[in-house]
Amino acid sequence: GAGAPAASGAAGGDVRVAVFSAMPYMQRAQIDVLERAFPGGVECYDAALSVATAPLVSLSHGGRGANAVCLFVNDDAGAGSIHALADNGIRHIAMRCAGYDRVDLDACEQRGISVTRVPAYSPHAIAEHAVALMLALNRQLVKASMRVIQGNYSLSGLVGFNMHGKTVGVIGTGKIGRCTIDILLGMGCRVLAHDLYPNEEMLSKGVEYLSLEELLPQSDIVTLHCPLNSTTQHLMNENRLSQMKHGAMLINTSRGALVETHALDKALERRQVGSVGMDVYENESGLFFTDTSQFTDNMPGASLPHLGAWDYALHSLAARPNVLVTPHQAFLTQEALQNIADTTVLNLNEFASGVESYTNGVTSH
Repeated sequence: GAGAPAASGAAGGDVRVAVFSAMPYMQRAQIDVLERAFPGGVECYDAALSVATAPLVSLSHGGRGANAVCLFVNDDAGAGSIHALADNGIRHIAMRCAGYDRVDLDACEQRGISVTRVPAYSPHAIAEHAVALMLALNRQLVKASMRVIQGNYSLSGLVGFNMHGKTVGVIGTGKIGRCTIDILLGMGCRVLAHDLYPNEEMLSKGVEYLSLEELLPQSDIVTLHCPLNSTTQHLMNENRLSQMKHGAMLINTSRGALVETHALDKALERRQVGSVGMDVYENESGLFFTDTSQFTDNMPGASLPHLGAWDYALHSLAARPNVLVTPHQAFLTQEALQNIADTTVLNLNEFASGVESYTNGVTSH
């Protein structure tokens, strides 16, 4: 939780951070901010962190080596990577995202590596993207746009429904779930919610908290806004998908593994689930945030073992006309990138000063 104990800080406030999975979109909004805060202390790698790439940190900063790494959501910070980082002088991991399910916190504690994160960079960005997926699916925006480009101005197959008056089930009412609810209430939706801890503010706005067994059959749209942990993994499995209202829409902008992919494919096949909008995918690591467009449909996955660039389950899902997949971009607004950069600078400054406990620290307890 917050207030995690800090490992010893950087000697003399000297931060040397190696940034993994550095994307072009980050340059102005994030890398420049880090470089202003830590002049000469930032080295960037396109590569994702893995056991194989971890030793790069010892070569960075003109051979002086890094003492901290800055990681993103799909970097592999499992035990193997953690031990490799520790062996190469890393004492702090600054996650530039909220999720840390790929970080082995026990290994970090064992090796004296402190971990911080960005708990909330823009709940509005993710909530707005979730609602954008609902609207795009409902009103067939992608299909309509493609048709017009091809010179087809017919309306057949484009009938949607009014959001006003529809019932939306929101699973998880943390910051993002609550922002989503506010948008939906503004559109005149009836909102049902499921959370272990009902929110007083949401209750006062007329949101009804129900069990999943009660929520799923009543909801025209189900949207997921909960963290991924051992109890929520495959939350939407074959059993729960079959409890959904026939033909309902499912939206996932949280974590891919909340939904069991094979079960979802079967539920779409038998039209139990009518449409799906997803910004995350169970096996997205190593695939999302990369451009594999130079590979064609007739190249079997077996010919690309070095890239892991072909995922048949994702391809078959995304090819369905009633499925809309975006590449983990829900967070991607100018405001969110700025918030991530500012909080990451704060976290690294705390590491530099050797604080007793971090504002945004994470531990295994």
